[in-house]
Amino acid sequence: MDCGPTCLRMIAKHYGKNFSLQKLRDIAGINKEGVSLFGISEAAEKIGFRTMGSRLTSQQLRETELPVILHWNQNHFVVLFKAPAKSSSKKAWHIADPAKGLIKYTEEEFLQHWLSTHHHGHSQGIALMLSPTPQFYEQEGDKSEALNFSFLLRYLYRYKQLIAQLLVGLGIGSLLQLIVPFLTQSVVDIGINTRNLNFVYIVLIAQTMLFIGRMSVDFIRSWILLHISTRINISILTDFLIKLMKLPMGFFDTKMTGDIMQRMNDQRRIESFLTGASLNTIFSLFNLLVFTLVLAYYNINIFFIFLVSSVLYTLWVVAFLKRRRELDFKRFDISSKNQSSIVQLIGGMQEIKLNNCEQQKRWEWEHLQAGLFRFSIRSLSLGQIQQAGAFFINEGKNILITFLVAKAVIDGQLTLGGMMAIQYIVGQVNSPIEQLLGFIQQLQDAKISLERLNEIHQMEDEEPVDKTFAKVLPANHSISLVNISFAYPGAGNESVLNKVNLHIPHGKTTAIVGMSGSGKTTILKLLLRFYSPQNGEIKVGAGHLDQIGFGFWRDQCGTVMQEGFIFSDSIAKNIAVADEYPDMEKLRHAIKVANIDDLIQSLPLGLNTKIGAEGNGLSQGQKQRILIARAVYKDPAYIFFDEATNALDANNESIIMQNLEAFFKGRTVVVVAHRLSTVKNADNIVVLDKGEIVEQGSHELLVKQRGEYYHLVKNQLELGN
Repeated sequence: MDCGPTCLRMIAKHYGKNFSLQKLRDIAGINKEGVSLFGISEAAEKIGFRTMGSRLTSQQLRETELPVILHWNQNHFVVLFKAPAKSSSKKAWHIADPAKGLIKYTEEEFLQHWLSTHHHGHSQGIALMLSPTPQFYEQEGDKSEALNFSFLLRYLYRYKQLIAQLLVGLGIGSLLQLIVPFLTQSVVDIGINTRNLNFVYIVLIAQTMLFIGRMSVDFIRSWILLHISTRINISILTDFLIKLMKLPMGFFDTKMTGDIMQRMNDQRRIESFLTGASLNTIFSLFNLLVFTLVLAYYNINIFFIFLVSSVLYTLWVVAFLKRRRELDFKRFDISSKNQSSIVQLIGGMQEIKLNNCEQQKRWEWEHLQAGLFRFSIRSLSLGQIQQAGAFFINEGKNILITFLVAKAVIDGQLTLGGMMAIQYIVGQVNSPIEQLLGFIQQLQDAKISLERLNEIHQMEDEEPVDKTFAKVLPANHSISLVNISFAYPGAGNESVLNKVNLHIPHGKTTAIVGMSGSGKTTILKLLLRFYSPQNGEIKVGAGHLDQIGFGFWRDQCGTVMQEGFIFSDSIAKNIAVADEYPDMEKLRHAIKVANIDDLIQSLPLGLNTKIGAEGNGLSQGQKQRILIARAVYKDPAYIFFDEATNALDANNESIIMQNLEAFFKGRTVVVVAHRLSTVKNADNIVVLDKGEIVEQGSHELLVKQRGEYYHLVKNQLELGN
């Protein structure tokens, strides 16, 4: 979904300016469907480009100033940065594809991907041409955000004492290993040559004690490592969730569920890098240094052979890092879609069965599995090529060293015990080299994961800590919408609200009605500060709503939205969601107002009955009554109801509406509804049509006017003509 902003970022970088991907996403109006060419054009002009979108023939495209953004395969964007000359025989088109990297296409392949229409006998494709203006060069751009590993090291710092114990253990383990080759040499050169069995016994006892010591150190190290890694794992994930919960609601409207869940999985790679790769590498470096010096002491020629082969081995592995990075991003994308698909399959099982689309949905899931399989094949292929080359270098080195030490023994330059000691040392230094290369790969994985987590951590909080917000309501609780205009994220989206002016008086009930899509729910979302209006302002009393703290404001609001969520928890905890220990008096009052006492009495565990996805299933009407009780429990100054009673039967609705009328007294209430039984007693009824207020007044007044409101409700009230 990021291909559009990524293409724009590449072109800005080509002209010498760096803009963060998140900034370009925001100004391009990205949403869950991605971004349109119009959105890319608008974003480009905001950062100082002159743009023109056109349908071009391939010949016209050759004559265009490059780079340009192309609409690719009817569902993607790429950058064309080099076109073949007309006289060129090779005719290679050079494409920078955000999904695949830098690719060369033949003329036929290129046209197949790009051409989309046929007009007046000419095949054409869509291109967005960009040229920088002086304004572009005047902009500062964004600072290149280097990966901040100090952000990660602070997690390790909390456990510095345990890490110190680990390092001591690693040092002891290395020293114990260092003694082994000398003991091996002494067994052969002294014990066997002199036929001194007692000496061999002593050495074997010493080796046994060393083995027990090393094993004990390893056991203790494993326990300490488990303790540290578990704590760090929880800390990283907790911090991520804290940040996630501080983000505005608009973020969650533009992110897929699977995308967020995959980012949460990324913290495991970071934790593994911090507690596994990093600490093991310290151990490996120490071993490598010690055993390399010992190897040089035994035979300098073998030392140089080992050094050269290790450099070749390292270069071979590093050469694959770029391709591994590309595959990792593809893995993230496919895994994200797969996770979203599984969540959708489980959550939508009722609709799947009702519409007999089990096979189709299963095929969609299997198509994703086929994509995962193809990705696994590419990953395996890359791994096998890398492994084959590394194995060839490593084993070639071992064979050469074995030949040289065997020849040295035959020539009398080295004892048999010395040969065995060298073989042991080579085995010990091979392992640190492999661990160091594993560390390089895990470092790359951690960097990629950190980039994805940084995207979240660098986003601005809904309520920035450096900004002061009011924590008290004005005496006058009335709300005023002044010239409010709003469109949901996405370039070219039509305005949902157009210059709306509305006064919601303190202590009164204001009802909002209108056809679906007229903007009723959007007004509630603006009042709840899920979004900020593009134009206009919202006032609370004489002050501005944006001067009141987000959390404090929502504390004052009792809300029932159309898609209210029931948690997998007890009924009591679902009503008193913000209280660890519910206030029983408030709970009983909320239950009475929402008329759910009969439901609770019918359940064996009463208020402690578990409901939600993992508990008792509830009807839509029962869910709505619990959501109403949740809003009442808060005892708020403001009430915002969005179709809060549309799933209730007539009897329950009548009782609840009577109870709510008493509860509404002295509170500022906004009710969005279609049912006339819900809104007819409101002090003021506002009629919305296509984002504009067309009528407002009492029920009796609006019926007499025989206007939009009258036509909306006449069938419900059987008013006839």
